[in-house]
Amino acid sequence: MTTSNLPAWVNRRNLIRAAIGAGLAALVGGGLLLAYLLLYVAPNLPSLDAITDYRPKIPLRIYTADNALIGEFGEEHRDFIPIKDMPELMKKSLLAIEDKRFYEHNGIDWKRALGAAKANLGGAMRQGGSTITMQVARNFFLTRDKFYSRKLTEVMLALKIEAALSKEQILELYMNQIYLGQRSFGFGAAAQTYFGKPLKDLDVAETAMLAGLPQNPARHNPAVNPKRAKQRQQVVLRAMRDLDYITDAQYQKASHETLHINRKGQDFDVHAEYVAELARQTVYAQFKEEAYTRGISVYTTILKADQKAAYDSMRRNVLNYDQRHGYRGPEAFITLPANEDERDDAIEDALQKRPGSDGLIPAVVLEVGAKAIKVQNPSGEEITISGDGLRLAAGALSDKAKDAIRLRPGAVIRILQGDKGGWAVSQVPQVSAGFVSIDAVTGGYHAMVGGFDFNLQKFNHVTQAWRQPGSSIKPFVYSAALERGFSPATLINDAPLNLTGAETGNEAWSPKNDDGKFDGPITMRTALAESKNVVSVRILRAITVPYAHGYLGKFGFDLAKHPKNLTMALGTGAVTPTQLAGAYAVFANGGYSVEPYLIAKIVDGDGKIISEVKPRDTLPDDARVIDPRNAYVTDSMLRQVTRTGTGGAVARLGRPDLAGKTGTSSDAVDGWFAGYGGGIVAVSWMGYDDSRSLGGKEFGATVALPIWIDYMKVAMQSRPPQERPVPAGLTQVDGEWLYDEFTGDAARHTLDMDDQPAGAENVTPGEVLTPGTPVAPAGAPAPAAPGAENIKPVPTGPGR
Repeated sequence: MTTSNLPAWVNRRNLIRAAIGAGLAALVGGGLLLAYLLLYVAPNLPSLDAITDYRPKIPLRIYTADNALIGEFGEEHRDFIPIKDMPELMKKSLLAIEDKRFYEHNGIDWKRALGAAKANLGGAMRQGGSTITMQVARNFFLTRDKFYSRKLTEVMLALKIEAALSKEQILELYMNQIYLGQRSFGFGAAAQTYFGKPLKDLDVAETAMLAGLPQNPARHNPAVNPKRAKQRQQVVLRAMRDLDYITDAQYQKASHETLHINRKGQDFDVHAEYVAELARQTVYAQFKEEAYTRGISVYTTILKADQKAAYDSMRRNVLNYDQRHGYRGPEAFITLPANEDERDDAIEDALQKRPGSDGLIPAVVLEVGAKAIKVQNPSGEEITISGDGLRLAAGALSDKAKDAIRLRPGAVIRILQGDKGGWAVSQVPQVSAGFVSIDAVTGGYHAMVGGFDFNLQKFNHVTQAWRQPGSSIKPFVYSAALERGFSPATLINDAPLNLTGAETGNEAWSPKNDDGKFDGPITMRTALAESKNVVSVRILRAITVPYAHGYLGKFGFDLAKHPKNLTMALGTGAVTPTQLAGAYAVFANGGYSVEPYLIAKIVDGDGKIISEVKPRDTLPDDARVIDPRNAYVTDSMLRQVTRTGTGGAVARLGRPDLAGKTGTSSDAVDGWFAGYGGGIVAVSWMGYDDSRSLGGKEFGATVALPIWIDYMKVAMQSRPPQERPVPAGLTQVDGEWLYDEFTGDAARHTLDMDDQPAGAENVTPGEVLTPGTPVAPAGAPAPAAPGAENIKPVPTGPGR
């Protein structure tokens, strides 16, 4: 008999029994579940200290003096925004897509949860009924695995959180803790990462894009998957419209808006990587690993505009130098498979091994013709290069070119896009460079570029590279001479000087001028302007090596790195660009020592000042290291260098207060320009790390001076020319400045050291000197015998 043939009352009885059984089973199950939750889950729930005493991991951030972010260090990129400052539109867009009934439920949205549970029991395991409170529980205490035991713990934690915190506190935790891709945690950080602006400045379309990220930050990342991100954004916008959070007009506008996504991620507007790294090292030395999580902010003395000018100038002029010296050929060669997919894989693999260098993009040559080549860049685009774009590599297109240089399919090269959009073959320079500028009074850095590309080389040539200063050391020898009775008008014989081995104590030496010419008797002013080597050696012989060597110490030089012999006059010692900048600042500020410094202020995550340097407005008397008259007269000679001398190109800047000195070491291994104006002291340097020559036709004036000029052109725009008052104790005779005590009856001295015997008698300052008579004030020690000094040049390698 089938159930359909049973009496109706029997069917009803069976249904009642089944219902009672199911109800009893549900009751028992519910009771067991409740007991499990109360007796096992609840007692083992973690403490809520992590959220009731929330301490977000805020990275270390480095800023310029004018608040431009130049560096960030830490695993998590985060900007904590209190809920009271969180834009209302951001909150609404998030709630519209993640938790519509957030303010109505007690942590569990049962309606949504039952729907999700039904879908999951059916085997889908794709839907989630998580509220924002449950997500907070998961993010702080649990994993994201979809196990039911974990889900039960999550539910209990959500209830516990709701009992401990207000809705606003829960929302604040969520919106600052949630991971949103690209190393960004929280919506404040994500706004900067994806759109490069504060969260409060986002429009409806941008806000909706961010609100769509929590569900799947990888899948909906607009920098990586713009198509999927756009689809998710549309879902958010519809939800906002349906809840009347936005009008239909706003919906239509936002739906069709083209968003400009910052695909550079954590790159910064200003290149100051070497600065940021120095600041990081300083903070890490004090706080260790906590430096990366406490939200410490470091404010440097760097100026944004100055730093940008320095970086752009160095990059441009290093590339100019590199291209003057020809094309070195492709970086590598790969085989291009015939199969298109395999070819693309080979190209991608080759290019991934060669990161870009701010515009110097790696590419693989696909085709080569007589007047054009076709290349593929990392994005898979094919680019044709012709005309001027092939100028650098013209020789590499010849059939006669050596295999290592010749361009052919499979060659891995660099390409560079010009200002007008055209592409050109380029290459990564091998030469190194450094640039630094400081305030002449405070010593605070205004700009620092430690190399061509921090990502290619971390070594900071500004602070770490000990290099021969060449002729840039001469002003300090001339400054010493002023204290020994010389004046800019002193006549020195620019004639051949031959020193025997007996005189030098080593080997014979005949110093030469760079141009190989001799001009006969010339003034000391002219000798410095034209950087006469032989004259400089004669001056050093007259004032004595020991005196001049000790005098360098007044300017902050490391005396152990400078030879105690006559080659000191030609800069065979070693300095860093930072040290040289500090030394030239003494001439720039009237005779005071300054200590270059980088960090102005360090602030913790709560805004409390940890340390601060108050810049000085005036220079204290105890900082004076040379006579103000000396600084004034040396400055006048250094200005001459930039008007008629080796630094004459500076004159085109059209300012009367610019002064400085070129420097080229032996064999043109190092090229320098050090100078100042408008209260700024700047030093530029170029050279190879392996100490090879820059080239027979390269000097400080050709490699370093252009960097300096391009920087100062920008840095001087807001700084009026500075004219300094004449210090007391100077008298002008025949247009030249002399110390009052050295004027006497005559103002013009003559110095010819050809026949000077060691230990010659001193003479009274001010008398007319005859050939063979040294210049030194009465009572000064007699010149040391040159033969007592080893004049063999002291080599210095990179980094010493």
